Amino acid sequence: MNLESLTVALRPRTAWEAVELGTALARRHATAIWVPWLLASVVVFTAVNALAWGVGMMWLAPLTMWWLKPAFDRIPLYVLSRAVFGTVPRAADTLRAQFTWGLRWLLPYLTWRRLSPVRSMNLPVDLLEGGQGAEARARRRILVGPSYGVASLTTLLCVHFELAVYLGTISLALLFVPPEYLARTAQGLWEAMQAPPTWLDLTTNAVYWLAVTLIQPFYVGAGFGLYLNRRTEVEAWDIEIVLRRLAARLARAGAPLLLALALLGPAALAPAWGQDTGAGDGPVVQDAGEADADEAGEDVTGGPATLPAVFGEVADDAPLREAVARAYEDPTVSPKRTVTTWKPIKDDEDEEKKPRDMSTLARFGEAIGKAIALVGEYGLWFLLGMLVVVLLVTARRWLPWLRRGMRRPVREDSEIEHTPTPTPAPLPDDIPAAVRRLWQAGHPRDALALLYRASVAAMSARADVVLVPGATEAAVLRASRRMREPADREAFEAMVRQWQYAAYAGRLPSEEAFEAQLALLADRFHWRPGAAPSTQVPA
Repeated sequence: MNLESLTVALRPRTAWEAVELGTALARRHATAIWVPWLLASVVVFTAVNALAWGVGMMWLAPLTMWWLKPAFDRIPLYVLSRAVFGTVPRAADTLRAQFTWGLRWLLPYLTWRRLSPVRSMNLPVDLLEGGQGAEARARRRILVGPSYGVASLTTLLCVHFELAVYLGTISLALLFVPPEYLARTAQGLWEAMQAPPTWLDLTTNAVYWLAVTLIQPFYVGAGFGLYLNRRTEVEAWDIEIVLRRLAARLARAGAPLLLALALLGPAALAPAWGQDTGAGDGPVVQDAGEADADEAGEDVTGGPATLPAVFGEVADDAPLREAVARAYEDPTVSPKRTVTTWKPIKDDEDEEKKPRDMSTLARFGEAIGKAIALVGEYGLWFLLGMLVVVLLVTARRWLPWLRRGMRRPVREDSEIEHTPTPTPAPLPDDIPAAVRRLWQAGHPRDALALLYRASVAAMSARADVVLVPGATEAAVLRASRRMREPADREAFEAMVRQWQYAAYAGRLPSEEAFEAQLALLADRFHWRPGAAPSTQVPA
């Protein structure tokens, strides 16, 4: 793992900042993530829905796609784990790697680890580090433990986002339904959900796949961000990177010094090897006097010191000190922040400690100011006391008035006027003849109103319903669904639409359309002279 090639700035972050880092990485490498995701998931989605349709259980398709989420999670994890080190894989490489990469962990994550609330953080630990058994459990405990709560909340948030996208997309279809058809459409949709057709199952499955495709890569990215943050905290990646950069700078600065030492070292050592002690071949015994000579900087033989000739002069460590100082000034090593606080402009204690050297005029002005402050403070209390005394003296005058104002006015019961509800005029015995007379007399709106009233009365009798006074057209249309014959319902609905066009839009039907509608209603409701409906209709 080459930490120096990291494309993100490693520093200690809070857990939620790490989640934001992971989602930002997913956005940065969106193309490299979503292209292989779409290619792989579309194939699996098609195959799963085809099998579910073949066995006649379409509900198995979304359940299977949900259960296979850990298998698809390997795609964004594979991309992010390589892109963060500067190598963004191609879509073909990512798809090819899915046949071999992480297969050892696929079975656990599809069985007993499937419902783990911290799956997004466990996946990087297992798939990227490759531990086994107790080692893998220890790594998960060390890395996932402190971030368990945030990882669980991230899972819960992503589940809610998926539901929001899924339900919002389905509800979006209802926005294109006109308001007058909304109730019927909702009822039809509810009835269709009881025994959904194949096209509706495929549509809802596709919407769910769309929601998972949109949210799941961000979920994996959030877990990967938490994993990077925990590795930085536990293994001090940020400090290691700074030390490596420092070592590289020192190596570049010390190379000339090492080269000079390698060239001049043999020449400096040659006189030391050729020096004759002048005392034969026997050993030389050093006494206390010679030890004193060593302290004085001389050789045991009485000659000059040879250490500088052997090792050279002491190297200047100023460059090293400067490099260390620059390293500590790095904001990633010594983070600093600016805090703004309020402080008094003048400190009273400091002012008291300062010696006062005021002139006579200044002292006089200070005395005047204190006198004014004293009069103002106690004068206000004096005025307040005088006000209380005046209020107490004049209480006989203003207290009764205040009490009268606090009394609630007595409400006088007003007489209730009862206006009799006008009773609609009874329907004529021969409805078709009465309607035609109004039409031919030049009152087409009155003719349509009479025809509408008669139709509502006939519908109420045939559907065996009682309408409330003032029932709207929508209410009578809903009540007309109880009529058994579809032809009766269609004829009544056409009459209601014709009346709405005339009453609210001012669009009167042609005489041919009027006669056709009148004949149809007379035939369906069996209007004959003397056989008018007697049911009361809404006014």
